[in-house]
Amino acid sequence: MSNKKEGKPSRGILQLNIRDIAALEEHYMPFLRNGGLFIPSRTPYRIGNQVFIMLTLMDEKERLPIPGTVVWITPQSAQGTERPGVGVQFEEQFGEQVRIKIEHYLESKPVGRGKSGLNDDI
Repeated sequence: MSNKKEGKPSRGILQLNIRDIAALEEHYMPFLRNGGLFIPSRTPYRIGNQVFIMLTLMDEKERLPIPGTVVWITPQSAQGTERPGVGVQFEEQFGEQVRIKIEHYLESKPVGRGKSGLNDDI
């Protein structure tokens, strides 16, 4: 009998440290039900794998533990500038609080500012 658990989702722990709004915008996946994050990873996952995200947002000292499900995969062999990684949809029970916190950060970013930090409307 094989020890492999083929066909069953494996569990993994993914860590992500978001230090600024630009990184948060890059990683946040608002189009997923309950919200989600793209997490760079070279570890092979499959759609449906259950994972656990340890998320650090901005300057917060507390890491947010978020259970989720892999719903998106960018493999190492992806063409172009795509980074390998996974898109993880937050579990409904826990994800709502994290989604609200992330969207609060995104809503508080300055509007009308370009990369230079100057107002583009001038």
